[in-house]
Amino acid sequence: MTDIVERPDGADEVERLDHIVIRFAGDSGDGMQLTGDRFTSASALFGNDLSTLPEYPAEIRAPAGTVHGVSSFQVHISDHDITTPGDAPSVLVAMNPAALRADLGRLEVGGTLIVNSDTFDERNLAKAGYHSDPLNDGSLANYRLITVAMTTLTKDAATPLGVKPRDADRSKNFFALGLVSFMYSRPTEPTLAWIDERFAKTELVQASNRAAFLAGYHYGETTEEFGHRYEVRPAQMPPGEYTNITGNVALSWGLVAAGQLAHLPVTLGSYPITPASDILHELSKHKHFGVRTVQAEDEIAAISLAIGAAFSGHLGITTTSGPGVALKSEATSLAVSLELPLIIIDIQRGGPSTGLPTKTEAADLNIAMYGRHGEAPLPVVASYSPAHCFFAAIEAARIALKYRTPVILLSDGYLANGSEPWKLPDVDTLPDISVPFTTEHNHVADDGTAEFWPYLRDPATLARPWAIPGTPGLMHRIGGIEKEDGTGNINYTPENHEKMVHLRAAKVAGIANDIPPAAVIGDADADVCVLGWGSTWAAIDAAVQRPRRRGHLTHLNPLPANLGDLLRGFRQIVVPELNLGQLCRIVRAEYLVDARSISKVQGLPFTAREIETAIDDALERLRTEASGGTQAP
Repeated sequence: MTDIVERPDGADEVERLDHIVIRFAGDSGDGMQLTGDRFTSASALFGNDLSTLPEYPAEIRAPAGTVHGVSSFQVHISDHDITTPGDAPSVLVAMNPAALRADLGRLEVGGTLIVNSDTFDERNLAKAGYHSDPLNDGSLANYRLITVAMTTLTKDAATPLGVKPRDADRSKNFFALGLVSFMYSRPTEPTLAWIDERFAKTELVQASNRAAFLAGYHYGETTEEFGHRYEVRPAQMPPGEYTNITGNVALSWGLVAAGQLAHLPVTLGSYPITPASDILHELSKHKHFGVRTVQAEDEIAAISLAIGAAFSGHLGITTTSGPGVALKSEATSLAVSLELPLIIIDIQRGGPSTGLPTKTEAADLNIAMYGRHGEAPLPVVASYSPAHCFFAAIEAARIALKYRTPVILLSDGYLANGSEPWKLPDVDTLPDISVPFTTEHNHVADDGTAEFWPYLRDPATLARPWAIPGTPGLMHRIGGIEKEDGTGNINYTPENHEKMVHLRAAKVAGIANDIPPAAVIGDADADVCVLGWGSTWAAIDAAVQRPRRRGHLTHLNPLPANLGDLLRGFRQIVVPELNLGQLCRIVRAEYLVDARSISKVQGLPFTAREIETAIDDALERLRTEASGGTQAP
């Protein structure tokens, strides 16, 4: 929706939009992530609602100028509540031919295409796979093409300041940022202040970036190519203090908060892996909150360290992605047997093996549910938005501490790197998740002697006591050999092993009574339910209208106690997943309902349009069945 308004000072006309989707794309050395991040920050300060989608090359340094080396950043800003980074950009800024070739297919027909014409030389065109210059061969006729000599104009602005031409070339991303900031009426002060602070120690770099940004802004003011400016007004959001936050930062803050709410020190054992490493980096900044971080030599050492921390009375945490979950599986099974609280965070990425390390996927549900030897169930919690990662971390900690069990917390690359405005919560509303340590004997032997039994269970939760090593009289052994219920002595008799297997399973299953019941949103008489988990929430929320119903799961094991009854009330259930139907198979097996999988494994999140199409297909199937017709499955 748009309308034209004239500024009171008569300076220029502004076309008011209710939203805009902009994609910055260039070589991985062109600073597109920084450009998108600065545009996002300015929009957040302006008061827009927003959602972002950064995308990186999979290789550490892909060949410059090639399609595989393209780095991009998509941001959706609006004057109303949004949840997705947008199905298709309205504006594409392409810094070179490779960026144009990689991302042109995403630009909506009729969209605005802004290119750095200086890079469209014969060499760069060949590296990108072009046989002719797309700026001149008519192949871009379906778009509003604006060519700008960004490299030349940046050098013209920076060279008089004493900046070498090669160094000035590195500032062309700030020229693009200034140009787009003018086009979409972004405030300049936040970006200029950031440049001054960020590059204060390198005056020439500071001067070059500042000059490039202002040159791009003024180019927009003086050229007649744009006709008029555009404006997306601030969104109407509940009052409060907001920050723009990524999923990994929100998750890190949630872990810090969990330690405070539990009155426990936090210890993270982590081995760097994309896209989870940012959690290690963020938590290392918060030592003043009792957070200890250790970069271990490998994944096995990282989780073993966290288990040792849990045995010592800390909130033990380990972070990783899919390959690391596989490596940690034996130690995870040990934690199940020891019945110690532990949080295993899996920031999912495309697999198998190295797969798509910088792309998103949600295909680790199977390994989270079943990826251990023996009968080793554990709770699985999934975050569904960047901001929700904060609360998901606290919930994972609550369950781990209360039930003395390892918990797997699932996020993914889309949530980890994407950002959105987040209203800071009132600390007083956060739950108390503290757990008392056992400090005294808890059992009296037949001869009247007081003893400590480390596996004497709480009747309500089946959780065993937690005693810090060194507590007088409460010494006990831990290890992987099967323990005897109650005493904790080694006992691998058939009867005891079967009893312990059932007890551990019953403890995890009982958590279903301690989580919110599943709820659906929409009309009561809907025929189709869209059931999702994880980051599919954003696209589902954007796609589902009132004639349909939707539900979204945070707790994947155990599932909410009422989920089966709810799902049986629908004629058909569609389950969008960034995998080949892992939750769908669980739901079909558990509840015997007509659930159909909608799969996507492209390293990209769902778009709202893809969900809408799946819903329409489901409704068409029901109409065909009602009319007595048939339809191919």
